[in-house]
Amino acid sequence: MDDLKKGYREAETDAKQAWRKADGESIDDKVANAGDELRKDLGNAGDEVRDTLDDSTQDAKRDYRDSQNDAKAAWRKSDGEESLADKAANAGDEAREQLGNVGDELRGDR
Repeated sequence: MDDLKKGYREAETDAKQAWRKADGESIDDKVANAGDELRKDLGNAGDEVRDTLDDSTQDAKRDYRDSQNDAKAAWRKSDGEESLADKAANAGDEAREQLGNVGDELRGDR
């Protein structure tokens, strides 16, 4: 999606600059072109920062889910016996972890 937005921003900026140059470039046109370039660059930079933060958030969520499952599994094994109920609970925790990760992927958090 960010590539589409970036392409749109660049095409929009190029079109505006071409339109301004059609009748000769004045000082106002140069200032407007500089503003368009700045807006385009800031928009693209914002998208990149957002992508980086989304990746970091996703990694933190995965680590949290993994550590929670490990802690729960260790607690269930702490009595020295892993019962059928413990195994079922561990499997449920693993399924929830995987579904959470897949859900994040589908939502685009990654």
